[in-house]
Amino acid sequence: MRTTRTRTTAHGATGGPRAPLARTGAVGGLAVCTATVVLALVPPATAEPADPGRPRYSAGSDGTGDPYFPLAGNGGYDVQHYDLDLTYIPPAAAPAPLEGRLEGTATIELVTTQGLDRFNLDLRGLTATSVEVDGKPARFTQEGTNELVVTPRPKLEDGDEAEVVVTYGGTTRRPTDVSGALYGWVTTRDGAMVANEADGAATWFPVNDHPTDKATFSFDVTVPEGLVAVANGLLADRTTVDGWTTWSWDAPDLMAPYLATATIGNFQLRASAAGDVPVIDALDRDLPAAGRTTSEGTLGLTPDMMTFFEGIYGPYPFVAYGSIVDDDTVGYALETQTRSLFSRVASESTAAHELAHSWVGNAVSPERWADIWLNEGWAAYSEQLWTEHRNGATTEQRFDALMARPASDPFWDVVIADPGPVDMFAEAVYDRGAGTLHALRLKIGDGAFYELADEWVARHDDGTASTADFEALAEEVSGQDLESFFTVWLHTAGRPTSW
Repeated sequence: MRTTRTRTTAHGATGGPRAPLARTGAVGGLAVCTATVVLALVPPATAEPADPGRPRYSAGSDGTGDPYFPLAGNGGYDVQHYDLDLTYIPPAAAPAPLEGRLEGTATIELVTTQGLDRFNLDLRGLTATSVEVDGKPARFTQEGTNELVVTPRPKLEDGDEAEVVVTYGGTTRRPTDVSGALYGWVTTRDGAMVANEADGAATWFPVNDHPTDKATFSFDVTVPEGLVAVANGLLADRTTVDGWTTWSWDAPDLMAPYLATATIGNFQLRASAAGDVPVIDALDRDLPAAGRTTSEGTLGLTPDMMTFFEGIYGPYPFVAYGSIVDDDTVGYALETQTRSLFSRVASESTAAHELAHSWVGNAVSPERWADIWLNEGWAAYSEQLWTEHRNGATTEQRFDALMARPASDPFWDVVIADPGPVDMFAEAVYDRGAGTLHALRLKIGDGAFYELADEWVARHDDGTASTADFEALAEEVSGQDLESFFTVWLHTAGRPTSW
């Protein structure tokens, strides 16, 4: 979720784990960051005898066709693994402007899904200086504000496995999304806060930037000695040479690009565990005393929260967990996978919300951004369930308060199954989303409702799912015709009066 509350995400849905290619070595001194993008190629795009006019090669599309972000993501390939080798120089001591310098090499392993004579990667605000495909230099151009267009030679057959290496860099600033909120690689006084939802990953590495193309990740992030770079997954190594420290992280679980992070600052790392799950927390040493005390108390509840949510959604789905609490702010919290990100303080309710996203949002991601309520409604309701578990307000009390809002309240004007890109993180998506789930629970009963929660994650883990998928599963599990219910709660503006 994006919470400002806390914010909390087309290719085909991904399958099982993918083996990453070998990573580039760590950078010593001030080295160039290299991001390696690997695409998976699918069956060769050869002309079929029944369709002799069909071209053998064509251009991959410049977007996935998501109505909210038409140029986010790309067509023609499926990324398997990103290996990001980054070097970052944070802002100088001057108070303004906040500008850093990022140099990177991205090595991308991918599989093609058609014969390609060219393909696109999303890259915004940074400049590519070289591109190689399978070790051979490739022609490339940067078109518009978002598209890196690569022309490989030889062309790629349908179903080919390819390795794409992009060297790039530039000045980092403080990008904003369509609603004006900070996102992507946000330069801070002592480093960067990296929070990508929805299409901000392209502000720091070349990417197929849509949740329907999940991949594994590895990171080597080189920063001035004394700073800490925190990314997803497990800390694999840390080396310091000539005043520069390289932090190496391995994230072997499939992940949507918007959930990746490489946040940099004056952090203290703390290791613990939640059962068998390693927990790595990063607390900014510069946090005010009150924020630090609150955050430490909240993070101490992680094992209990994880046990509670496992009872609803099934086993925790990733290799590690943890939180980043930065003394700078992007104005919200975000469920960056395995390492939830908080601005200045981690409150208990927000931490519960972000942890719940591990199952509903991260393991199961939205097929289109219009389906964002499936992230935020479930996480908001999970937050309510945790509060009730802790002897706070009950879910029934929260539902009654929701339904007491006047019918004239603009809150009810948002259609939560299609809120529009500007209102993706509107209050209604969270609270009416949670209300929808409570109303559904009342309609189908606790047994069917909790079976639905568990089956939702089990059936769509490591992939994406849509509102239509959810509606179908709810009817399957409950044995009820729920068309009228979902029309009223998800697809119609106005306060529900009967369902």
